[in-house]
Amino acid sequence: MRSFNMVRTKIFTFSLIAFFVLLILSTFNLEVLQGKKYRELSNLNSIRLLPKEGARGRIIDRQGNILVDNKLSYDVMILPEYYNNQKNILKTVSRIIGVDEEDLRASFKKNLTSASLPVKIADDVDIKKAIALEEVKLDLAGIIIESSPKRYYPYSRLASHAIGYLGEIDHWRLRKLADYGYKRKDIVGFGGIEEKYDYYLREEDGGSSIEVDNRGRMVRILGFKPPQKGKDIESTLDLRLQKIAEEKINGRTGSVVIIDPQSGEILAMANFPDFNPALFRDKRSSAISNLFDDADAPLLNRATGGVYPPGSIFKLVVASAALETGRLDLSRRFFCSGSLVVGRKKFKCWNDHGSQDIISAIANSCNVFFYNIGLLAGPKKIYDYALKFGLSKKSSSDLPYEAGGFIPSPLWRKFYKFRKWYAGDTANMSIGQGEVLATPLQIARIMAIFANGGRLVTPYIVKAIDGRSIVRYQRKIKNLSLKKMTLDAIGEGLRRVVSDPEGTANVLSSLPIAVAGKTGTAQAPPGTAHGWFVGFFPFEEPKYVICVFLERGGHGYSSAVLAKEIIQEMIAKELI
Repeated sequence: MRSFNMVRTKIFTFSLIAFFVLLILSTFNLEVLQGKKYRELSNLNSIRLLPKEGARGRIIDRQGNILVDNKLSYDVMILPEYYNNQKNILKTVSRIIGVDEEDLRASFKKNLTSASLPVKIADDVDIKKAIALEEVKLDLAGIIIESSPKRYYPYSRLASHAIGYLGEIDHWRLRKLADYGYKRKDIVGFGGIEEKYDYYLREEDGGSSIEVDNRGRMVRILGFKPPQKGKDIESTLDLRLQKIAEEKINGRTGSVVIIDPQSGEILAMANFPDFNPALFRDKRSSAISNLFDDADAPLLNRATGGVYPPGSIFKLVVASAALETGRLDLSRRFFCSGSLVVGRKKFKCWNDHGSQDIISAIANSCNVFFYNIGLLAGPKKIYDYALKFGLSKKSSSDLPYEAGGFIPSPLWRKFYKFRKWYAGDTANMSIGQGEVLATPLQIARIMAIFANGGRLVTPYIVKAIDGRSIVRYQRKIKNLSLKKMTLDAIGEGLRRVVSDPEGTANVLSSLPIAVAGKTGTAQAPPGTAHGWFVGFFPFEEPKYVICVFLERGGHGYSSAVLAKEIIQEMIAKELI
């Protein structure tokens, strides 16, 4: 029995010694071997980062007028531990700022990223409500009221497609831009200048690092990094022209584009229907959903992303192809009796024009003349000159989501449609019908060729970033080496479109300045035809190219009337 007690005593003593040895070794490991690591973790647990939003860069017009700015707003944030421990805190906040308590809870769950960081539960709070909340903040532990810049649109919907809007970054953009410092929940640009130049416009957030006690209360501020404002963007837009274009097109679906034919600068770009970018800032979900669901596509930039048959505007390409290749000379005439039989089909003209040369045919927009010279030039040459004039490909403008349009060819017909190209296809193509598609910006670019003496400009909408000109990178002007005979003949035809009593845009002849241009009526079954007018002015020293496109406008005449109204207003405001 005694021997058994001695064994138990030894086992107990050995176990006790082993326990203390392990305790000492564990303490040595924590205090000495890993002491630095745990001290750093302890320090990190007592430090919080309070982010401070920077201001996004402004967008201004060519005269320095502010198109997009920022205004001071107020956000309400809450520290997570107080959200969980004080059940009535959201009820009080809800009552003061007038936001439903359930919406505040939903915002907390959506914006929670870390247990140690404040969470935004309401943004863009009115200053009066922010002051009222500040007055009772002592009774609302854990509530933080932070001022932040919010996007401000002083002209509401003006130039909305050219400017774009802001929204939370999506997964597609996040995958592409993660290496450039973009992260989840970042606010980025969608469409227009906001998207194309987002990297320059985006702000760099700052913030404060603070030390807190074991209850999460602030002890002291350890450091502050000021937020950095994004770079300002100077656009080529002219606020005065933009206002005129939008005022005149309002209510009529379509687009107005005004460019400088010498440089390619986009001076105005108006679309209807349009949208209010502030809806995305205010996150009005029902209003945003309505924009995306609207059958009239208000978010579509018709000037760059809408593709339509150009109708008679395309005759300028056909005329150039025939003259440049020598298939047509200036003395050649064709007789228009109102139609032309090609193969087994009769192709109609809109009138009986009689004998026509190239100049009168442009002035009268005679289909029969262009059926004939299109057949003379052939589909391959027409295709080549269409590409030479910038069709069937993007113009390389600095606006996103630009469409390239389409120009058919016999080769395309053979390999993609599995059928032969017929003479009737050439006749149809020669008046800009069939599968020919172009955007209003591309059409304006074609007219610029005849305004500037045969050069193909690259349209662009941004001149400078943070005061530094980027035009030298944007400006790409290609000399097409067209014959003077071609430019003079087509130029004279374009002038007679307006000046001749029978010209299709004679409605513009009463203006005090000389305008040259071309109308187009593009059939687009089963609906009403589209209406086009594209021209340049003043004729002697062209400073502007204007393209007016009215979707389902019925006739090119309607577009010419709208162009006249715009030019009249420009003259009245002494912009010409």
